Amino acid sequence: MNRHRQAVVLILALTTGLAGNAARGQATYPPVVHLTSEQDHQRVMEQLHMTSIRPGRNGTNPQDPSFANYDESKANPIVGLPDPLVLNNGKKVTSAKVWWNVRRPELFELFDREIYGRMPKNTPKVTWEVKSTKEGMNGDVPIVTKSLVGHVDNSAYPLITVDIQLELTTPAKASGPVPVMMEFGFIGPRPVRPGASAPPPPPPGPTWQQQVLAKGWGYAELSPASIQADNGGGLTEGIIGLVNKGQPRKLDDWGALRAWAWGASRALDYFETDKAVDAKQVGIEGHSRYGKATVVAMAYEPRFAIAYVSSSGEGGAKLSRRNWGEIVENVAGTNEYHWMAGNFLKYAGPLQWKDLPVDAHELIALCAPRPVFISGGALAAGDGWVDAKGMFMAAVAAGPVYRLLGKKDLATTEFPPMETPLIGGDLAFRQHSGGHTPVPNWPTFIEFASRYLTAPAAHAASAANGGSNAGQ
Repeated sequence: MNRHRQAVVLILALTTGLAGNAARGQATYPPVVHLTSEQDHQRVMEQLHMTSIRPGRNGTNPQDPSFANYDESKANPIVGLPDPLVLNNGKKVTSAKVWWNVRRPELFELFDREIYGRMPKNTPKVTWEVKSTKEGMNGDVPIVTKSLVGHVDNSAYPLITVDIQLELTTPAKASGPVPVMMEFGFIGPRPVRPGASAPPPPPPGPTWQQQVLAKGWGYAELSPASIQADNGGGLTEGIIGLVNKGQPRKLDDWGALRAWAWGASRALDYFETDKAVDAKQVGIEGHSRYGKATVVAMAYEPRFAIAYVSSSGEGGAKLSRRNWGEIVENVAGTNEYHWMAGNFLKYAGPLQWKDLPVDAHELIALCAPRPVFISGGALAAGDGWVDAKGMFMAAVAAGPVYRLLGKKDLATTEFPPMETPLIGGDLAFRQHSGGHTPVPNWPTFIEFASRYLTAPAAHAASAANGGSNAGQ
């Protein structure tokens, strides 16, 4: 019996044992089922009756036959995209009312079932605790930083504890509640993945946090790892495991991207109670896998005011029908499948990319009419994996929904030259010349966001004067 079969037998044995305990009147909880990513991935494939799965692309070795494609002439094997403004019954969406009442729910159902998984109808309550409040300086701007923990109610299953880590910083001299940009990221020193090189030193000039402070805004860091582990072996723990009482997922259960987005919504719940924050002006930002979580959070949480989606690639803002860099098969593999619903694996096995019922442009469209800034780096600098052009094409294809709702799209279908900002509409895009990083596009995003986020007048003037060094 191989290890995958053994894991399934173990699950059945545990379930049988629990039934016996219940029959004897013993109060008990099912133990957490521990599977490796490989075991759980195989379990999902067996549920889908899949005997094989297509391998993903190699992003590092050009000599590998499966090396990622970076030839534009081979990048578009599928002609056409699903139309976000055509109902499942084939009728055209011609009014905002039909979009909101019919088409938008249809798209959410498809994303829930096939792509990102369903968030449970009832999720545990989160109680926020301020662990510490510290005054300090960031550049020339006085700040107040609150360290927070969101305790997730685990009374229904005490074997799993989830404590959401959040850090909020606001200008100390603000004359009223301030806008806040929240980042999916790290609190404290950034961890380095095994085998990965250390991150490069930060570039000269103000950090993104100093740039938003110069506008009179605050900033926050939300730790996705404190919500849900970033691996398949963690799917029976974290918030997904807590709701499932330590048991493996069903095929349409939520994956890590939806779980991280849920955590962002819970942080927003806290902001609504904090008098230092203007909770109607909270934006969300994330990079790479957290860029994927950012566009998912923006689509599913209508309270977010604006999004900065950085280098999100496949599973984020990149068209899945594009053959460039990271592809569906990479995300469906053992290293990344946990981001998605189990059903997503079908599209790397018996089904093809063309069979996907939705694509990234429709995810972006679900953010409408709110402003979204999409960012990517350069192939030559190491960010080709995320397919900047594929993300641009998705933004273009989301444009009709923005126009239907009275907003402005990118105003072009032509891929712009490097470092050309397209920020005149409510959909925005810029490809910077750097590598896999959000840093070069922060100034452009802040220029774009300044049309939507407004700091208290008195503090904005104070920041411009007293905190001028931080904005230069």
